Amino acid sequence: MRVALLGGTGRIGGLLMTGLLTAGHDVTVLARDPAALAGASRVTVIGGSATDAAAVQATVDGADAVLSALGPRGAKAPALLETAAGHIAAAMAKTGARRLICVSAAGPFIASDRDMNPLIRFVLPRVLAKPFADVRAMEATVSGTGLDWTLVRASRLTDGPATGRYRVRPEYAPAGGGKISRADVAQFITAALAEGSWVRGRPALAY
Repeated sequence: MRVALLGGTGRIGGLLMTGLLTAGHDVTVLARDPAALAGASRVTVIGGSATDAAAVQATVDGADAVLSALGPRGAKAPALLETAAGHIAAAMAKTGARRLICVSAAGPFIASDRDMNPLIRFVLPRVLAKPFADVRAMEATVSGTGLDWTLVRASRLTDGPATGRYRVRPEYAPAGGGKISRADVAQFITAALAEGSWVRGRPALAY
């Protein structure tokens, strides 16, 4: 399968790229610094930003599926995820590609999670208002398309190893679960791509 990957030089994206190559996929990566991926086999690198519609289109062209491992950047790029999602959707509409999997986050949606500690539900969305708003806007853009999308809502990210022993719950993080390793997020996405699972779903991951 030919897979387009945005955010491939990030911490989740790098793990995801390795998993995709191990699974035998050919990968096209959009990178602001193409030199960071120099020499990678079965990888086509497109230089540019996820906020550049032309660069996103070049990355998506010819892909069977598109994966986004982009994360919010706060004040540096307050609408990065929403902007990138719009460009991805437009590019896929032109090429006819259907499968889209995006890294999202559980945090922006905890205000309506009745299993979450009330104090955390009150405080966290206020402390992280801007990045949370970008995540919600990205999800609204993606879920408003007719694509076969999956929005992977990760809980607090760690740099631990892939364990394969995480829990998954629709919409909200599993009760009592507050973290998940980036490696397990990448593993989940690779499996969802291979299995065609969680189409138009919002799986939330935590230990």
